[in-house]
Amino acid sequence: MSIATSFKDRLDARIASADSLLCVGLDPVVEKLPQPFAGSLEDVVDFCTEIVAATHDVAAAYKPNLAFFMALGPDGLRVLERVHDAIPDDIPVILDGKLNDLGETAKAYARSVFDIMDFDALTVAPYLGEDALQPYLSYEGKGVIVLCKTSNPGSGDLQDLKLESGESLYLHVADRCRQWNDVYPADVGMVVGATYPEQLAAVRERCPDQVILLPGLGAQGGDTAASVRAGVTASGGRLMCSASRSILYADSSKDFAIAAANAARQLRDEINAHRTA
Repeated sequence: MSIATSFKDRLDARIASADSLLCVGLDPVVEKLPQPFAGSLEDVVDFCTEIVAATHDVAAAYKPNLAFFMALGPDGLRVLERVHDAIPDDIPVILDGKLNDLGETAKAYARSVFDIMDFDALTVAPYLGEDALQPYLSYEGKGVIVLCKTSNPGSGDLQDLKLESGESLYLHVADRCRQWNDVYPADVGMVVGATYPEQLAAVRERCPDQVILLPGLGAQGGDTAASVRAGVTASGGRLMCSASRSILYADSSKDFAIAAANAARQLRDEINAHRTA
């Protein structure tokens, strides 16, 4: 169960205790499991829990991706629950679902993620507007991480569109996130990809103290130095630098956990080298 305090405070505390901005993504793919595992659901649970055991000392947060657990079939959510339970209580856990919908459907999503599954934060899509986000934003102490400028090459198709004001749409989203953070009980953050450090710097300027989830490091090839310098707060925090495949699948042999621990620690140290630069 989550400790009863705000998401940003829990994240700040964990960043300080672990001396880390590293967010470990949990994206289990049966076909990629290392040699000791045959690919059963129990194997997926064991693999993920061993990854957690190997990396928890340097993890500021964990980010299981809902799609990979749904792809496991009808029992995928039970696997997700068991993996979630294996994560130490003092480490925030973000469900990466990029969810949203209208009205009662959004309320059902929010209730399932925050009340039933007890995640600390959730990634959401802003395209439907404020009223669709209200069910998530109304959860005191939870984190609502809004897609702002994503790491994929096609993100500019919509996110870079110019508004009548002359600014890009993603900056308008950042402004709205700042406003929502001021008026709603939840802690509102943004997703900004490490593949776009200049845009990340612009978002950080608009939102100097809010949490930013930074995907795109590791296998996606984001610029660690530029993105960390652009994304941290003035105190060197509130940035969750996410990596998944480069840690989970660092080795395909029985030594996968050792390799994951080494990859996680190396990336944590690389990130820290740029936190105060």
